Amino acid sequence: MAPEVYNERKQEAYSMMKRSVRQMEGTPIEGDGINGVTMKLLVGREDQAPTFAMRHFAIEAGGYTPNHQHPWEHEVLILEGEGELECDGEVLPIAKGDGLLIPSNDLHQFRNTSDKRLEFLCIVPVESDCGEAVPGS
Repeated sequence: MAPEVYNERKQEAYSMMKRSVRQMEGTPIEGDGINGVTMKLLVGREDQAPTFAMRHFAIEAGGYTPNHQHPWEHEVLILEGEGELECDGEVLPIAKGDGLLIPSNDLHQFRNTSDKRLEFLCIVPVESDCGEAVPGS
């Protein structure tokens, strides 16, 4: 059994955990302005993660996330593939190995411009600054 760690900020204990993205089934993300996107929640609020959630996204060839914004930042690591990120009106090419910071409230969208799957890890807080739960955390 994994040792418990005490989270002083939330005054609770939680345990180390391990989960394989290769053994998880992705949840399709559906809605207006979304095409070919699935998400796997590796670590999140239900795991008693005190501060951050780790999500794995896959975008099929030609797919894209919604063009959206929210009041929390997120950090992203591109694992596989190529595409582009539009953030606050600027379009940047992205590829395997790129690390990204998307500031809070910036309008942003990921697009797969290649013929192969684009995969990335996305880290978000489990709560926003106003204390509300972050969707998908």
